Amino acid sequence: MFAAERRQLILEMVRANGAVSLRELARVVQTSEVTVRRDVRALEAEGLLDRRHGGAVLPGGFTRESGFPQKSHLATAEKTAIADLAANFVEEGEAIVVGAGTTTQELARRLARVPGLTVVTNSLLVAQALAHANRVEVVMTGGTLRGSNYALVGSGAEQSLQGLRVSRAFLSGSGLTAERGLSTSNMLSASVDRALVQAAAEVVVLADHTKLGTDTMFQTVPTDLITRLITDEPPAHDDRAATELQALADQGVQIAVAGASGSPGGDAVPARQQQRRDVPLPAPRRGQVPGAGPGLRTAAVLGDQSPGTERARVADLRRR
Repeated sequence: MFAAERRQLILEMVRANGAVSLRELARVVQTSEVTVRRDVRALEAEGLLDRRHGGAVLPGGFTRESGFPQKSHLATAEKTAIADLAANFVEEGEAIVVGAGTTTQELARRLARVPGLTVVTNSLLVAQALAHANRVEVVMTGGTLRGSNYALVGSGAEQSLQGLRVSRAFLSGSGLTAERGLSTSNMLSASVDRALVQAAAEVVVLADHTKLGTDTMFQTVPTDLITRLITDEPPAHDDRAATELQALADQGVQIAVAGASGSPGGDAVPARQQQRRDVPLPAPRRGQVPGAGPGLRTAAVLGDQSPGTERARVADLRRR
């Protein structure tokens, strides 16, 4: 494929999806990420798109929200690895909330095997994934159906969550930065996600590396309310993603990296069979009194058998 043809195809993908990772672009145009990065740089110089770490977005600062058909085909291997790891943090008999999104849908498919689980969700796709799990109780919010992501939104959804209390919330979004936290491109979705957060004792964000450093219009979860981020391992050249991970860890967010000991798409061994090591965070979260609460906050790291800390783990990603 000639350079002009590659760049036209790259531009069409970004216009169709709003944001596309370099890894996905390289796969579609069947070339290396180095070549794609050069093409993206040339298109940015022409003002046709904006570069983001690990990908490209529509020009104009904030990324727009892609529809479900486009999202479902982006970073599929990364989402699978993240969902495998996230399922490790769900215990039998728990009550949790799971928000809308393609990554949370992958998580729901794995939760069908957790006995005695109660899942509260505003996502039709999450509910569908759990519909035939006879040991899992599914509670749907009310609200108005938003067809682009098959989620219930609006005042009905928010009111149905009032007075609810669960152990943790699993949420995704369009972007994640250390400065603003998790964000999304739709006001109604953001409002429901904030209600889900208020119902949970802990907040777990599921976001692949292409969302790190990406900022979108509506904040859903500020950084100081995020308990844990579950992500995939950024490519070796992605310094911005590693820098964002370090900044999040510095603010007390626990970082769990899926597929750290294998390929970027995830390990071959099922997540529940992998060894997990808990290590102390470098510092308490903002507003947390040292020594208060049930115990020291920890972060789960897969595939790392040597001594170290969460800060060392993220710093190692950054050096790559």
